Amino acid sequence: MIKQTSPNVPAVLAVYLIAFLQGLTLVSFPASSAVLRQMHGFTDAQYGAIFLPQVALAVLGAVAGGTLARRLGLQPLLWLTAAGNGLSQLALAASLWVMPALAFPVILAGTALLGWSFGLGGAPLNSYPPQFFPRRAPAAVVALHTLLGLGLMVGPLLADGFGRAGWWVGFPLSLLGLSALLALAAATVRLPSEAGGEMEERRVEMNPPLISGAFWIFAAIAVLYAFAEGTFSNWAVIYLREAKDLSAVVAALALSVFWGAMVVGRLLVAVLVVRIAPLTIWLALPVLMIAAFLLLPGASTPALGLGLFALAGLACSAFFPLTITLASERFPEHVAWVSSMLIAALMVGVGLGSFVIGPLREWLSLEQIYQFSAAYPIAVIGLALWLAGSRRRLAVEVRV
Repeated sequence: MIKQTSPNVPAVLAVYLIAFLQGLTLVSFPASSAVLRQMHGFTDAQYGAIFLPQVALAVLGAVAGGTLARRLGLQPLLWLTAAGNGLSQLALAASLWVMPALAFPVILAGTALLGWSFGLGGAPLNSYPPQFFPRRAPAAVVALHTLLGLGLMVGPLLADGFGRAGWWVGFPLSLLGLSALLALAAATVRLPSEAGGEMEERRVEMNPPLISGAFWIFAAIAVLYAFAEGTFSNWAVIYLREAKDLSAVVAALALSVFWGAMVVGRLLVAVLVVRIAPLTIWLALPVLMIAAFLLLPGASTPALGLGLFALAGLACSAFFPLTITLASERFPEHVAWVSSMLIAALMVGVGLGSFVIGPLREWLSLEQIYQFSAAYPIAVIGLALWLAGSRRRLAVEVRV
């Protein structure tokens, strides 16, 4: 069993603030889209392409992070995550100063650094909270993802504020400064010494997850969840604007409502998991996703559109954090590695989901796509029930 240590406040703040920073930086490039297109004259194809390195490097970073956590320990990965986020913001700001021909490559380098940092951060950010609060591990992980979601919400507001003040570059430079401070803090605070690397290295041969069917089921669930979340978020504005002929203001607000509901949902679940078993909440959330997918074709008024995307946000809110929590409980000797692999699976789902729906629009309306997308959470429920049943069977075998 992993040794339980009493967390110190600076260590807890460093980990949770880096999660908040992660949310801020993840949304920094989309939040700067109008500025980038106006400043550099990017075409639609070029703008869409800047996110390809982010997805690819996030997968590679997550895969590498699982191995590096065993060899180096988690603390180096934590400060490298903050530093990488800072370098991505340096690239974003530097695109303003380089030659026009270099702006696009510099932005590609920035999104690549951002993806790498996101993937690399999966191991420490998901492994430390249960070490800080071992008796409240599910709530600790959900709370961390709540701060990440809060960063996703606050980032566009900060970018807009700096833009309105006529000093857009202050946005990435501010995030660069915050990243530098948090990287320094992460490198110097006292963190749990057995939160990943040494213990996983000693026990790496015990029940390796790669040969476990349960691990691959968790990975498949992460991919399916990414399909569902991406279908909700990536197409919200286009769906309400083009398919439902609602105003641009309502369409944009619906996306904000979706992300806001995700943050609220995570806060609620962080409280509920103290009284309700995480598995119960985990199984209930896909039911809400199904309801949102089936009801969205009827979103013909602003109130319905906003309300249904709020439902979708609540449904998605804590599902992935709870997936990481339950997978970590299933493989307690491989927490950092499993967390990293699930982050990789999530990013694979994000990447595939971003490209699949576009071609589907040639044959299906967005209403039909939303209805058929209910198949994702339905499949998730089936796989989750199989995991729950196998867990009970394993518990019986252990008692016998």
